[in-house]
Amino acid sequence: MIRYDALDALPVRAALPSLAEALEGHGTAVLVAPPGTGKTTLVPLALAGLSDGGPARRVVVAEPRRIAARAAARRMAWLLGEKVGESVGHTVRGERVVGPRTRVEVVTTGVLLQRLQRDQELPGVDVVVLDECHERHLDADTVAAFLLDVRAALRPELRLVAASATTDAEGWARLLGGAPVVAAEGVSYPVEVVWAPPARPVRPPHGMRVDPAALTHVASVVRRALTEREGDVLCFLPGVGEIARVAGQLGGLGDVDVLQVHGRAPAAVQDAVLAGGERRRVVLATSVAESSLTVPGVRVVVDSGLAREPRVDHARGIGSLTTVRASRAAGRQRAGRAGREAPGTVYRCWAEAEDARLPRFPSPEIKVADLTAFALQAACWGDPEATGLALLDPPPGGAMAAARNVLSAIGAVSPTGHATERGVRMSRLGLHPRLARALLDATPLVGAECAAEVVALLSEEPPREYGDDLAAALRRARHGGDAYAARWRTEVRRLRTASPSASQTGTQTGPQTGTPSHPAPAQDSRTGEAQAGGWAAAGGDRGVGVVAALAFPERVARGEGGAFLMVSGTRAEVAEGSGLRGVPWISVAVADRAVGSGHARVRLGVAVDEGVAREAAGELYRRDEEVAWRDGDVVARRVERLGAVELAVRPLREAAPALVRQALLEGLRDEGFGLLRWSQDAARLRERLAFLRERLGEPWPDVSDGALHARVEEWLEPEVSRARRRADLGRIDAGEGLKRLLPWATGDAARLDELAPERIEVPSGSRIRVDYSRPEQPVLAVKLQEMFGLRESPVLAGVPVLVHLLSPAGRPAAVTADLASFWRDGYRAVRAELRGRYPRHPWPEDPATAEPTRYTNARLRR
Repeated sequence: MIRYDALDALPVRAALPSLAEALEGHGTAVLVAPPGTGKTTLVPLALAGLSDGGPARRVVVAEPRRIAARAAARRMAWLLGEKVGESVGHTVRGERVVGPRTRVEVVTTGVLLQRLQRDQELPGVDVVVLDECHERHLDADTVAAFLLDVRAALRPELRLVAASATTDAEGWARLLGGAPVVAAEGVSYPVEVVWAPPARPVRPPHGMRVDPAALTHVASVVRRALTEREGDVLCFLPGVGEIARVAGQLGGLGDVDVLQVHGRAPAAVQDAVLAGGERRRVVLATSVAESSLTVPGVRVVVDSGLAREPRVDHARGIGSLTTVRASRAAGRQRAGRAGREAPGTVYRCWAEAEDARLPRFPSPEIKVADLTAFALQAACWGDPEATGLALLDPPPGGAMAAARNVLSAIGAVSPTGHATERGVRMSRLGLHPRLARALLDATPLVGAECAAEVVALLSEEPPREYGDDLAAALRRARHGGDAYAARWRTEVRRLRTASPSASQTGTQTGPQTGTPSHPAPAQDSRTGEAQAGGWAAAGGDRGVGVVAALAFPERVARGEGGAFLMVSGTRAEVAEGSGLRGVPWISVAVADRAVGSGHARVRLGVAVDEGVAREAAGELYRRDEEVAWRDGDVVARRVERLGAVELAVRPLREAAPALVRQALLEGLRDEGFGLLRWSQDAARLRERLAFLRERLGEPWPDVSDGALHARVEEWLEPEVSRARRRADLGRIDAGEGLKRLLPWATGDAARLDELAPERIEVPSGSRIRVDYSRPEQPVLAVKLQEMFGLRESPVLAGVPVLVHLLSPAGRPAAVTADLASFWRDGYRAVRAELRGRYPRHPWPEDPATAEPTRYTNARLRR
């Protein structure tokens, strides 16, 4: 029996006529409705004609999460006085509850994406509601783009509603072709905001890590809220681990129940939370409770201000979740949970001044996540570049290029980027393409059961208490009685049904690229003979390693000094006490990066042997002759490597001259031209040329290190070509090479001694060397008496020489670039200071007209 009293009480009812009018006139609409108004429950019932006797339609509601899909279906069925599976049903991965009379079906966006790929027309569906579109999940954005394509090309009568409590309504309206925006007024109970920042600063989140002090503070705020306010408390935390830690700190609350809600929680616990209870409750939840779920009895929200978003490190090839500050939109959604049923309170665990600096909306997943699955969906849709898809945000070019490289390597796309038959099969398995590849290729090698078990374990990372050894985690899941093990077994059954038989896959494209599924045996690095193993006899723990290596071939890693080096070049470490320590080779399935570390941290891996590593990463196998500058000299060697991992190294006695030359040039770049022989004349020539370049520019050559490296073939080619090692470089006269750079072609080289002479003749007749070490102005250091009679400073290339006038003892007495001014103004002071100290030397009163000399007075008298 329909519960009309409950339906009539939902505030969104007032917006239903406007929504119907918008869909009738335009076919699409954006519905903005605050939490608790009934947009997730009443709107689909009304559109299906189930709540008010309107036209009968088939409505599909897409939710971003499985828990939300189940909850929405249960709530709608309750409003109709029915059981789920009658007029209202739901479908999530591995679970379908629908019947022949079902008119409203709630699905996850991933399920709807699969249906669109199988049949673009969505036969029998009249309306699609994209709920909680503000969350900007990649699947939801992709589904919206595909549905708009379907409306434009195949089914213009298909109606589409984008619904959310807080969203970029204008952006969605533009995306839907100028769709009308329908706003529903909510019964907004006031929610008091209490700012509750920690007394002492806490470290900001980094990667998956949250400062334990921040979690301790959240627990203390929950205790405070229980004391200060009535009603149940809903506390938002970023992940399962943080929920468990805060739950542990809330022990001893007496008659208060502490419940945990997240995607991994058992269905019975989720049902109990959504059903309410007689005792007071503290519900610790991830962002799954932000939208679509109403937790009855909640009057208080404690918001940690943290959330989890996907990130991918393309440089290391590691994708994972990371902890971030929650957006203001998420904060509004969370606060709204306190005012669903009555006035409430939200405790925000940060300072009010920080609030304005938070991002307005969550980061669109398309901008930050691994796009491999999205790229495969786009390729299967017929738009490999995704340039024709109607998306609020275009996919980043670099992320798409990385995704296409992966898809090409696993044989999912052709050279043109379009999906192969194999790629289409992968897309329909409901797995990440890497895992789909592992399931397809591992089944004939390890058996359908083992392949399905390991892929199921990788598709939803097991709890931390399962450990970091994938093989041990698999054994625990097989015998486990927890909620994770139950979900894992359900997924194994699904994958076992979907996986191919050996006969179906024996001729399919196999590991890495379009090679056969059974490559040639690995070659022993020492003897060249076929190494025992490879893919053969891949059962037990070895089979687990085969599946993981096929999923992540670039992450097979060899042990090196207590750590591991992946073939991709990323270094990885395992935790203290891990069973993976000391293993020669592992395949890394899950990794992240610890705070302050440049290395990856292995979260889940499995031991493999070298044969499996060679087979999995076979495309990265190379045999090269390497000649490089190492440890200060040329090193020539023959190297057998698997990506960044060196398998075997032997000396190379007859290296190609071109490779030796490149190595020597590399040495010059690394250690500088000091490796050459620089006589005093060569060093001075370089300084003179640098001075002329500074003052006159072209055609005088640039002799800086960078410029000399750029023109090394011009001035060092003959000498370097004859050299074989470091010692040979030390015999090369750099000065002879520099002379080749002089502007001989223009004739200016002949003016070198005129423009930048090595020595200058001073009035005494001495030829004094000029110091060009300062390119902006040359220096002439000369005894003061030898400059008598010279009225003006010497000029070189238009620059007055900086004259260092020395005492008879050779110490600087004065520095000037203007001799006339010095004779006139500065000489008297120098004469007064030095004539008593050096009475045997001439100190005339008028030095500008005196005879220059290099001798003493006694010598002059003789």
